[in-house]
Amino acid sequence: MRQDGDDDERTTSTRAEKPAQKQSVGEIDRRKQDAIRVACAAADVSELQRLAESAGGFLTDSLRQLAWPILLGLPAPTTDDNNELLPESADKGSWKELPRHRDEDQVQLDFQSKLPSLQSVLTCGAKPPDLSDSDLERRRAQLSALISQVLRTCPYLCYFQGYHDICQVLLLVLRPAWAPSCVARLSVLRIRDFMLPNLGPTTAQLRLLPDILGRADPALRRHVASIEPFYALAGTLTMYAHNIEAYHDIARLFDVLLAREPVFSIYMFAQIVMDRRDEIFDIDEPDLLQVILARIPAKMDLDALIARSAKLFDAHPPEKLRSWRRISRASALKTARDAGHAAGQTLAEGEAFFETQAKELQWLDLRNYVLAVAWAYRRPAKALGMAVAVGIVAFYMRRNPAVVNSVMNSVMSFLS
Repeated sequence: MRQDGDDDERTTSTRAEKPAQKQSVGEIDRRKQDAIRVACAAADVSELQRLAESAGGFLTDSLRQLAWPILLGLPAPTTDDNNELLPESADKGSWKELPRHRDEDQVQLDFQSKLPSLQSVLTCGAKPPDLSDSDLERRRAQLSALISQVLRTCPYLCYFQGYHDICQVLLLVLRPAWAPSCVARLSVLRIRDFMLPNLGPTTAQLRLLPDILGRADPALRRHVASIEPFYALAGTLTMYAHNIEAYHDIARLFDVLLAREPVFSIYMFAQIVMDRRDEIFDIDEPDLLQVILARIPAKMDLDALIARSAKLFDAHPPEKLRSWRRISRASALKTARDAGHAAGQTLAEGEAFFETQAKELQWLDLRNYVLAVAWAYRRPAKALGMAVAVGIVAFYMRRNPAVVNSVMNSVMSFLS
């Protein structure tokens, strides 16, 4: 991300050159800013969703500081008579007294091993001339503390590489007092699938991408049929913060990603691929095609991309996709299917969804292990017995996970 200064009034709106046009655009911006403030004052999530999708999104960081917490289900920040945010009391460090999260060492290792790219994240793309090394270190410390605070507050979450890209966007836009609560709710209620013990739920999300392409552009889908959809991992996993360099672009993109349901990110990637169909059709070599598909164009008309992605979503909603039924009912894609409803969910509800998903993953891992053992020890005379053993494991796993080990020992004894 490339930063355009530290002014809170950074804007994503495009200014025309002619004075008359500039005044017209300025008037439109003022009306929209007023509409955003009114929607924030009323905590009107549906209106904020509409405004987030419209041209320019929330326009400035000061308005994002009002709107983003509301979209994530927090109370509206308080303002004075001049619509200025009032100071909020920040956590003075009580989270530091909580037990260290198991992934904190990995977080620090990532910070050290990726220092050059991390500096790019910390400065939104390039080190400004007036940003000293001490400022860089201060930002690094703030980012590290934010991630540690969220992980300690929600210890069941699993850190993933790229999480710092997401956290830094919220840290740059929001007031420091608001960032931890917003990141926690985003992590637990919106991107929970990425923070489970393994990548199974993340892979399941990516499987939706070929389904969208198959419905919207069958010829393009056939052309890339040999390529697994993992090319979309870096973009969707980091809410595009890893790919989009310009600060105002990623902030504008976050406007809509926080306002829409989580699955909208997949539709956006599908639209990016479809927008490049001519380039993609010119390539037949699989390895090169994989590289091209993973590439996010440096310059995009984000307002147009968002509008086309919304039309794609409406034309081919998730419920019509073949792979949608394979998505867990506890997945954030389904529990936050209505972003407004998700804003009303609690962290405790999110933790319950997490535990459900984690148990499902344990069951799938055990099932796959038993099937692998069955294949390795396959004997025709014991095929029926193996099927019964698998059924026993399934029964006990679902009702009493504590006895799984003893069941597995029995299965192994049976096979030996």
